[in-house]
Amino acid sequence: MQNHLIEPSKVDEIISKVHLDLPSEKVNFSDSLGRTLAENIYADRDFPPFDRVAMDGIGIHHSSIDNAKNLFIIEDVQPAGSSQLKLKESENCIEVMTGAILPEGTDVVIPYEWTERRGEQMFVSDFKHAQSFTNVHRKGIDVKKGEVLIKAGTIITSAEIGILSTVGKVEVVVKALPKVAVIATGDELVGIDQIPADYQIRMSNCYSIQSRLQEEGISSKIYHIVDDKEALKVKIKGLFSSYNIFVFSGGVSKGKFDYLPQVFEELGVVKQFHGVKQRPGKPFWFGITKNNQPIFALPGNPVSTYLCANRYLIPWLNRELQKENRQPKAILDSDYSFDKPLTYFLQVKSYYNSSGELCVSPTTGGGSGDLANLSIADAFVELPSDRNTFIKGDKLPIWFYKK
Repeated sequence: MQNHLIEPSKVDEIISKVHLDLPSEKVNFSDSLGRTLAENIYADRDFPPFDRVAMDGIGIHHSSIDNAKNLFIIEDVQPAGSSQLKLKESENCIEVMTGAILPEGTDVVIPYEWTERRGEQMFVSDFKHAQSFTNVHRKGIDVKKGEVLIKAGTIITSAEIGILSTVGKVEVVVKALPKVAVIATGDELVGIDQIPADYQIRMSNCYSIQSRLQEEGISSKIYHIVDDKEALKVKIKGLFSSYNIFVFSGGVSKGKFDYLPQVFEELGVVKQFHGVKQRPGKPFWFGITKNNQPIFALPGNPVSTYLCANRYLIPWLNRELQKENRQPKAILDSDYSFDKPLTYFLQVKSYYNSSGELCVSPTTGGGSGDLANLSIADAFVELPSDRNTFIKGDKLPIWFYKK
């Protein structure tokens, strides 16, 4: 348990030790995009399942090449999707189409480009070193029946959807998605369909978080609880049985009505830390319930909320769902100074320079409450606390929130 400000790297270390115990479920393969596979997928037959023609042309037997034969009578045409034909005379040929089964009695495909049609015959001027099974994709050369095609733990992309359909896997077992509650606290908040009084604001942080989760394929439900300790306690306790993850916005600073830390303690939530040596997002609180449910209690200022969600919540969630977490770096295109002994997350606009390098330009914002600047920028760069001056050309970790 931490009782003092900790570095962002320590936050990563602490939350990485918290793991979700998600069950598995069956879904239709067409609904499995982006999900984590929970079973191995096996080849239901050899791939390809037959000797497959690789080019449009004629199918012959290699003995014709050995006998220096150049003119072939056309017996038939073997299209893709039709049952296998049989070559009646070994010195003749069958026209074959790409993807078709290789006719019985043939073992070489001569592309049309090497041939000349002469009535009902085909003339081959040059066999170009063709030999047995030239231009033929042999049965089972890619995968044998029973081999693993996709391993459990794989994130299903469009490529995996193609494989699932190829093997006839109509239903697939995937990891269930976590159930997430996004909870806004504060008497000053009103619904987005209401006209706020001078002392009120519309709820926005919770919708930003919900939308950001949705971009990762995670649905969530939004709740609003007023700044009343007993109301908070009763409502939060009631939600514990319904969700795997809790994300709060507001109520964790040092104000007189910031009850959440005390409420969490009374509900048996074990605090892991409260306060991160960073700006924005310094009051970030994190804890774990008795049932190992993580609670991400984020500061209420819009930029603080959004930064903490993108810097900590989303990467942790992606790791739990076994999604790849890439941490790129970007080149700062101008000098920048920050005089506090904190890690600073600078809002930036990214672009690629003429050399194809990822670069960023700082955007002018109005601090942790400047929601509008989030639309101008598309990422945060992480300026470490051990420096206060950053020069043009520095490479810094970048956290994107726009794709």
